[in-house]
Amino acid sequence: MIKRIVKMSFKPENISDFIEVFKTNWNKIKNQEGCEHVELLQDELNPNIFFTYSLWQSEEHLNKYRDSELFKIVWSKTKILFNDKPEAWSLKQLEF
Repeated sequence: MIKRIVKMSFKPENISDFIEVFKTNWNKIKNQEGCEHVELLQDELNPNIFFTYSLWQSEEHLNKYRDSELFKIVWSKTKILFNDKPEAWSLKQLEF
């Protein structure tokens, strides 16, 4: 299982546009093969900062989505709204 966190910062005037892009595509993203969960989070202290948190069955499933036409469409509409470079992490849970 891969846990993916992406941090994005937006120009204040672009926040509603980003939320609309996410809402429009959320269901399509969560229905991608291997996607177990997708959610959007907003920073409490800085409302310009958002995170997506997603769970993928494998790195291969995540990469297949990242190579998909859907990702290209969503990313092209999202990246023009940024006010800073996005950051992304793929994480695995450690078992004890």
